Amino acid sequence: MDLQEKLKILGDGAKYDVSCSSSGAKSSFSSNKDGIGSAHISGICHSWTSDGRCVSLLKILMSNCCTYDCAYCINRISNDVPRATFTPEEIANITIEFYRRNYIEGLFLSSAVVKNPDYTMELMIKTLKLLRFSYRFYGYIHVKIIPGASSQLVHSIGTLADRTSVNIELPTEKSLKMFAPEKTKEAILNPMGFISSHSANSLIERKKSSLAPRFVPAGQTTQMIIGADKENDLQIMRLSQGLYDKYKLKRVYFSAYVPLGNHPNLPAPTTAVPLLREHRLYQADWLLRFYGFRAEELLNERMPNFSNTLDPKCTYALSHIDSYPVDVNRADYYMLLRVPGIGVVSAKRIVAARKHTRLTFDNLKKIGVVLKRAKYFITAADFNENLTYLSKEQKYLEPLLRDKTPAFTASANQVSLFDFVR
Repeated sequence: MDLQEKLKILGDGAKYDVSCSSSGAKSSFSSNKDGIGSAHISGICHSWTSDGRCVSLLKILMSNCCTYDCAYCINRISNDVPRATFTPEEIANITIEFYRRNYIEGLFLSSAVVKNPDYTMELMIKTLKLLRFSYRFYGYIHVKIIPGASSQLVHSIGTLADRTSVNIELPTEKSLKMFAPEKTKEAILNPMGFISSHSANSLIERKKSSLAPRFVPAGQTTQMIIGADKENDLQIMRLSQGLYDKYKLKRVYFSAYVPLGNHPNLPAPTTAVPLLREHRLYQADWLLRFYGFRAEELLNERMPNFSNTLDPKCTYALSHIDSYPVDVNRADYYMLLRVPGIGVVSAKRIVAARKHTRLTFDNLKKIGVVLKRAKYFITAADFNENLTYLSKEQKYLEPLLRDKTPAFTASANQVSLFDFVR
């Protein structure tokens, strides 16, 4: 099989992994001046396709010849698809040639499980060593860790890559046993913990000496497939919250289930998960990471799924209507962030501007507040006539009141993969 055919097969096979993102963090190789590539923020371009994939990275699999039979995966051993495997030399050469042609700024390398996790990781480590030391490529590299690989190999790849990801894939342990029996919760979480602790130690050592080696300087991410089983949004958000708290992940990616298998417990091939659900989870994830929300504030056992008609932040505000309206001239920064229409930038501008004057609605508009949304939840120095309509009869509330049936049904007794953090 020629190189072009391999690239076609293994490039296409990598498109289902969305847990790659470009980063401007410096690596251990950034200080070298005699090579090519850059991991500085100005050396990484961010270009995204319509489905959210970062096209600034060469995104490929090392191999799709998998020994596992995960029901949701296109590369499972029981699936009849063309198979191919790159050698480390081929990947290194392709990466350099693509970089020289200005097609890419870095590499995202994943793989199916060839023979066993350790063997696969050894192939990936050899690839990265070729790039870093033989080709002197100091650009951005993101590597997917194979669950079950030894800690020694995880450490080796952590010293070579800028970012790593260990994909959880399924949000509950029950789903993992059903659809990916070769994988275990421990095989996924143990590498996460190892990377997290060594990254923290690396930062401490770097404070003592700038010559100390970096370990996964751009952090780690993970991915969850949404809708393969009957988990609800509350379970997914609790798991995400636990991962951020315990392992300091940079980001959790969500991927709406795409029917690729015929397992009897998987959704029918004609029943793809609505992308709106994936979108709502990303909106809520943003609130967890940047707005100080907790999973239990956004959802609860009575309402375990997000609304079809209103975004999570607006749903929160309407569900806690007794906390509003918020006086923009007095409320603290974190309360301002809980107002629909006020983001991180506009909240900071409000806090800075009100030191010099009492803010009016005209001031807020100039600052960048989206008054079309915020006007129902705030007061300012001038009168807010919209407050007289802030009631359950107001048309703005009707979509929420009308959406009483959860959009996504779920079993109430499923155990989260991350239950031990609670």
